[in-house]
This record gives sequence, C-alpha cells and structure tokens, in this order.
Amino acid sequence: MIGASAPNHLPPMHPAHEPPRVVVIVAPDPAQELDVTGPTAVFGAANKLCGRESPPYDLHVVSVSDDAIVRTESGLRILADAPYHRIVEQVGRPIDTLLISGGSGHARAAEDERLIGWLRTQATQVRRMGAVCTGAFVLAGTGLLDAQRVTTHWRHAERLAHRHPQLDVDADPIWIRAGRFYTSAGVSAGMDLSLALVEEDLGHTVSLDVARDLVLFLRRPGNQAQFSTVLRAQAAQSPELRALQTWIADNLGRDLSVGVLAEQVAMSPRNFARVFVKQVGDTPARYVERLRVEAVRRLLEGSDRRLEAIAHVTGFGNADVMRQAFQRHVQTTPERYRAAFRGEGQAVALAAA
Repeated sequence: MIGASAPNHLPPMHPAHEPPRVVVIVAPDPAQELDVTGPTAVFGAANKLCGRESPPYDLHVVSVSDDAIVRTESGLRILADAPYHRIVEQVGRPIDTLLISGGSGHARAAEDERLIGWLRTQATQVRRMGAVCTGAFVLAGTGLLDAQRVTTHWRHAERLAHRHPQLDVDADPIWIRAGRFYTSAGVSAGMDLSLALVEEDLGHTVSLDVARDLVLFLRRPGNQAQFSTVLRAQAAQSPELRALQTWIADNLGRDLSVGVLAEQVAMSPRNFARVFVKQVGDTPARYVERLRVEAVRRLLEGSDRRLEAIAHVTGFGNADVMRQAFQRHVQTTPERYRAAFRGEGQAVALAAA
C-alpha cells in the first residue's frame, strides 16, 4: 500500500440513530441507463461499506409518468419505485438529495409543466438538487439554475446555452456545484458527482473506499476536463499521425522535439509542423506539453512520487519547469492540486498498481 499518514480522528460517518437520507433519481423516458445506474451504484456501495445496521442512503428511482417501467437508450428497462409525484408519500419522509438523469427523453420531460412544478416545490424542501448529463435541460426549465454556472455533456453544451441563455454554461468540467445545485457531464461523470456527494456526507475516506470498491481507482475532481488530451488527440486524420500520437504518449520521458517527431513519420520538420497543426489543431510543442501535464496530473492523483521524480518521468526535466507548465494549464501548482485532490487532513491509501 502507498499512503499518507492518517489523522487521529475517524472520518465522518452516518449516525446510527438517524434515518438514512432519501436519494431520489428522476429518470426520463428513455433514460441514459448509466446516468441512473452509475449514481445508484455509488450510493449503494456507500450503504454496503457502512453496514446494514446504519445505511446512510435510502435510494429510489422514479419515473416521469405513471408507467413503472422506464425505458433506456440501450433497450434495457428499469423498474421505477414510483412515479415522481408519489414518491414522498410512499417513502413517508422528505427527499434529501434529488437528481435528474439524462437521456433522450429529457426534451419531453423539460416541457412537462407538472414535473417542472413538482421540481420547483421540491427545491424548497430538499437539501440539494442536481442533474446528470442532459438532465440539466430539465433542471434549467425550472429557472432554478438562472445566472448559475452549469455543465452538461459536451455534445449538448452549446444547445443548452442557446436554449437557456440566462445560464453560464461551461462545457469543460466534469461537474459543477452552484450552492445547493449540482450539474455534471454525461455517463460516467454522474458517478464522479455522486462520489463527491458521498464525500460531503461521509468524508473523503469513505468516498475513496467506494471508488476502490467500484474499481474507479480515484474520484475525479469536478474541475477536471471532460475530454482528456489523449481523447482530443484522436481527431488526427492520418493513420501516421494517430500512430505518432500513441508513440508520444508512450514516450513522454524522451526528447520530443519537432525534429525527433518529424523523423518518426519520415517528414521534414517544417512540413511535419504544418501538417500536425492542420490535423491536430495545435503545435507539436504545445501538444506534447499538454500530454505531459496530463501525465503529471495522473501521477499526482495516484502516487506519492516526489515532484522531481514526476518531472523526470514525464519529460519536463526538473520540478521548476514542470511547475510552470502545470500552472499554465491547470491554474494551480502541483502541490496544491495533489492536496486538493486528496482532501486536506484526510487519510489516503491507494492500492499499489
């Protein structure tokens, strides 16, 4: 095991004498199944880790119609616990956390005046409310997100901004908190948001255990980009450049100057630089730096290596050069990023790879 020294106090847990927090996920029809099952898996794992005697969460999936069956985009069907407007009566306790999942049914749900009215009412009673992926369109329809910074799946961000110009739509982050309201990107990002909510409730150590239990390794912070540099790089058109991009990612510690890269694809440095910019949308030097910064970020998140060692293995040469590049791209220092990712004063224990 690799780990930081543990504090003397235990992480916050759910008090045994308190009833579990009611978590309700509203699923449009059709729903994106991972927007529903991802968060339920996270909250369910927290219940398992905390024990049956004191589960912190009481989970419910509700439909937007009186039909108990919610279709999903993959063809699977989810059996809802109740229609949304009956869940409070059925549970007998107020909702603590209300999430709206995404899916191609979001457009119809956003036009459902009865649903929108119910969400507005619940917003005055719940502790927090959020949306996963295109669920942001439904939550935005309530007016509760007006003038707030929000996110959604990158593919739908421009459409959300056009439909709701009163929102400050940021397509880059995985999830965003704006007071009591949360929005996240699509699919797996709903799990990252849910892990953050578990951390708010039960502490960093429990959320880390949940991530490990679900083989997520580590939760991603909300300000991490939806697209990694490697994913962005897949836009290269020619197979030669795509192969080069893979080679670069596998050889970050080497000399990756324009001359070296041009030699890899049997081109002159000048012609290579021109073709690279045209296909990738960035200069070779900036592209390599971004890839190296991303590698640094992963090592800060998942290892206890010293900064000099990280700088060497990622090709920056020394910690000062790495620190300058990291701050340029991430707007914080490597030291602060590592501390923020792990949580100040919290124990961290990572399974060795």
